Amino acid sequence: MDILSVFGIRGRPKEVHRLSDALRDAGIHPALVPDSVKIAVIKLLRENDGGKIADIDTSCEKAAPMVAYCMLGRDEYADVNDVAAAHEVENRLRLAIDSGESLDAQLAMLTLLARVTHPDVVDTFDLEID
Repeated sequence: MDILSVFGIRGRPKEVHRLSDALRDAGIHPALVPDSVKIAVIKLLRENDGGKIADIDTSCEKAAPMVAYCMLGRDEYADVNDVAAAHEVENRLRLAIDSGESLDAQLAMLTLLARVTHPDVVDTFDLEID
């Protein structure tokens, strides 16, 4: 991602477009996700892949459900996707909370720090910022 793209001079980087598509597929309209969160997700994906994202589509498809679940909450996420998909993300979130260092943990923490985490998710998983 070059600096001119970040400031919108050259338009959005392709990674942000791919993430927006994955978020839409996960059930949340990309306009509801702040640009700062999208850019931070891309940064986390890069860091997780050693500096360069090997497969942007796969990375975004993995990250988007966690971000969407954290922002929508269980009920709305299950309505848009299905109960099995909600259960799968909940399991990932529980594992992330236990490990504390995974990409999923970083994504959940990102939504919490950006203050876009659904209140039910905060309560259910007892999330807080220290």
